[in-house]
Amino acid sequence: MSNSTPRPVRREYLAALALLALGAVALLAAAPQVWAAVRIDLAEDLAPVTVELSAAELAPVSSALGWTALAALAAVVATRGAARRAVGALVVLLGVGAGTAVVLGIRPTALAAAAEQATTVEGTLGDPAVAWQWPVLAGAGAVLLCVAGVLTLVRGTAWPVMSSRYDRHSAPRATRTGAPADLWRSLDSGADPTDENAEPKER
Repeated sequence: MSNSTPRPVRREYLAALALLALGAVALLAAAPQVWAAVRIDLAEDLAPVTVELSAAELAPVSSALGWTALAALAAVVATRGAARRAVGALVVLLGVGAGTAVVLGIRPTALAAAAEQATTVEGTLGDPAVAWQWPVLAGAGAVLLCVAGVLTLVRGTAWPVMSSRYDRHSAPRATRTGAPADLWRSLDSGADPTDENAEPKER
């Protein structure tokens, strides 16, 4: 990462990475939790059955989108230019997809359908009890992904990129002269002063 990057731009870059990471973690943290419980009253005075529903039943794509967002975090760091903007657009789509899945998954009709599919017993469905903290957490994660994606799409080309100082072609060549000072400088850089094509060794 270049040290010449202005401090406000660097802060903006780090903030976008933090938003992306938080959004992904929020989706992954909410996915295994119980989002809703539906009571099924059975006939013939049998004890009622409670069906617990998680994101796997209500918003099954949320976990996969969370993992994809984490991979996108690494992609933002590793890319530059148009490629980084493309990653930003992908992150926006991840956020929109996750938010849509959450909203559709907690509709009353969706809860009832999921409860019927999650059990083999027949009875009368009661009103679902929704643990709102988990859908809200997942929804907040989706919003964070959208914000991070928009920032990357609009501002990503101005952000720092991975340093190329260790690239093979940017490494200083050994100086092949007979001057003792030049020989010492070549040795100090890790290069073979007798080989004009030598490159400094990593320390």
